[in-house]
Amino acid sequence: MDVRDHNRRAWDREVERGNRWTVPVGADAIAAARRGEVQVLLTPSVPVPREWLQPLRGRRILCLASGGGQQGPLLAAAGAEVTVFDNSPAQLARDREVADREGLSLKLVEGDMRDLSAFGDASFDLVFHPCSNGFVPHILPVWREAYRVLAPGGVLLAGIVNPLVYLFDPDLKEGDRLEVKFPVPFSDLEHLPRELLRRRLEAGEPLEFGHTLEDQIGGQMRAGFVLTGFYEDRWPGSPFERWIPSTFATRAVKAP
Repeated sequence: MDVRDHNRRAWDREVERGNRWTVPVGADAIAAARRGEVQVLLTPSVPVPREWLQPLRGRRILCLASGGGQQGPLLAAAGAEVTVFDNSPAQLARDREVADREGLSLKLVEGDMRDLSAFGDASFDLVFHPCSNGFVPHILPVWREAYRVLAPGGVLLAGIVNPLVYLFDPDLKEGDRLEVKFPVPFSDLEHLPRELLRRRLEAGEPLEFGHTLEDQIGGQMRAGFVLTGFYEDRWPGSPFERWIPSTFATRAVKAP
């Protein structure tokens, strides 16, 4: 099936359903960002360290697979020149909603995170990529394209889901017994029981893919990046948090 088309429509539905990552930021957060007190998320709850972002004013930023009216508008309010790139028109509409409401300048582009041919080489100083590459089956092109569109000395900030999440039943609740059921790399299309996959498709839920650490971290390095920062984060309500954080973020630099 066409995964990109399915997930485009699925995330448009998530906007209608009020998914947390589709709810635009409020005026107070924009005002704080304008004062230099910007807080953006690559992962569920830990704000990106300020030193990972500075400087922001005048910096060319690509928010990669990062629509939803959250990170892009906040970075623009802090003075950056922001382009938001996302597969979902409804997610991009959220960014336009905040930009119009707050008088912000944002460029919005629809597309597949694995194909940044809309942008020339060295077009950006920073790529901001929150936990979203689990919605494409192959991620090495994501890292290669991010490297290409960054200027020398540019920075890639990425949020990543720990692949251990995909070992277990996707319908687990907090307190449930953990029982390994699936391999990593993982694909909803290949590994979910047929009936569960059918229900998910009929419900219009996004298809997910669990990538190896070799592709998530090693893939960045093979693309040419040098990793310079790392932190972990917990997903509130996740059944894994008693044992280990289920997400992490990396900071990587393109050699000058």
